[in-house]
Amino acid sequence: MIKKVTKSKNINSKLRIAGDKSISHRAAILNAMAHGTAEVTNFCVGDDQESVIRTLRSLGTKIIHKVNHIDDYPIHSFTIHGNGSKGFTNPTEPLDCGNSGTCMRLLSGVVAGQNFKSILIGDNSLSKRPMNRIAKPLIQMGAKINSINSESIDNITAPFEINGGDLNAIQYISPVSSAQVKSCVLLAGIQASGKTTFEEPFKSRDHTERMLSAMGAKIKTNKNVITIEKSKLTSQNILIPSDISSAAFWMVLGSCHDNAEIYLPNIGLNPNRTGILEVLIEMGANLTIENKKEDMGEPRGDILIKSSKLKGITIDKNIIPKIIDEIPILSLAACFANSETIIKDAEELRIKESDRIKATVDGLYKLGANIKETKDGMIIKPGNKLTGNKVESYGDHRIAMMLGIAGLLSEGTTVIEGAEHASVSYPNFWDEIDKNN
Repeated sequence: MIKKVTKSKNINSKLRIAGDKSISHRAAILNAMAHGTAEVTNFCVGDDQESVIRTLRSLGTKIIHKVNHIDDYPIHSFTIHGNGSKGFTNPTEPLDCGNSGTCMRLLSGVVAGQNFKSILIGDNSLSKRPMNRIAKPLIQMGAKINSINSESIDNITAPFEINGGDLNAIQYISPVSSAQVKSCVLLAGIQASGKTTFEEPFKSRDHTERMLSAMGAKIKTNKNVITIEKSKLTSQNILIPSDISSAAFWMVLGSCHDNAEIYLPNIGLNPNRTGILEVLIEMGANLTIENKKEDMGEPRGDILIKSSKLKGITIDKNIIPKIIDEIPILSLAACFANSETIIKDAEELRIKESDRIKATVDGLYKLGANIKETKDGMIIKPGNKLTGNKVESYGDHRIAMMLGIAGLLSEGTTVIEGAEHASVSYPNFWDEIDKNN
């Protein structure tokens, strides 16, 4: 799909954002592992959502979908009938995780404790992403994992099979800070005998720990060390806060456009996810937060963003774990700053849905940005106005959306190839672009 976007003269919008993808996935998976029935409201939409729901249904979970509307905006809800941690059924076909790394890694922790064999597959992009990070701890816990395309566990990628069963607790020190790896081990740990301890170099996103605690798990957290025991989870209704990663695109648009005011209600404000706010505020964004509250351990609030005068900053390992998904759109913000921005310590971007360092630099450079790729990030200098050009998404939803926002800020017409990939996490993104175009 090719999408054409032209510069908008003014932006004055109230935008409802779909539910946070990370929290939605965990709400579905954990309620499927729980006892009881739960209503999960404002669930994320898109291809990743379909992957999680599809795979849980393949494992025997009864899930009912319904849609309501607020201000003509569709609110998706799923009623999930829990199986209990050992109540899943043997899938008759491979568990297709599509493009969702979260689905594949978290689900691996679930099926590792089941007394049957599961085969996990994904699309071409997901099949290139490393799965040895989860395979190693799961094997230590007693699961048998075989890569279909590689004999070495050090090079495991999808498709792979997991022969699950009774698991033993471990003490695992992860070489990387990753919420997906951590969540995988915790979901296996809740099924294992003994106390499982997971330690990571820096504390990553803690949605799983918060939700496990709210659902009755025996879990303790001490900075970047988490301990969990075998527990019975109780289903919990939850209103999913809107996705701050999706809201980030509109926050950057509002701060960079010279005539903008954007209101974003019910945005998730988990401290491990608010790096985007910290960075934008440090850059000088005119941003305020209103109506703060909390549900199931997850804080949320309304965000108002207006036209701003931004300055360049250095973004490094101290904040990278909290903004890893927002770096492409923050790179666009840096193009409108009045001084140099340096992004470093972001090597993990090279193994996302695309090489996001290369894809970001390529797209913004074609639009006229003074941007240079480095081994672990990029350097962006001020002064160059962006002008529309033909650019591509590299099959990556976040790159597609970053380029869409760039089109609203660039002179002339921006032509985005592969625009359809935005639907992975934000199916109505282009509809919102059209409203502001």
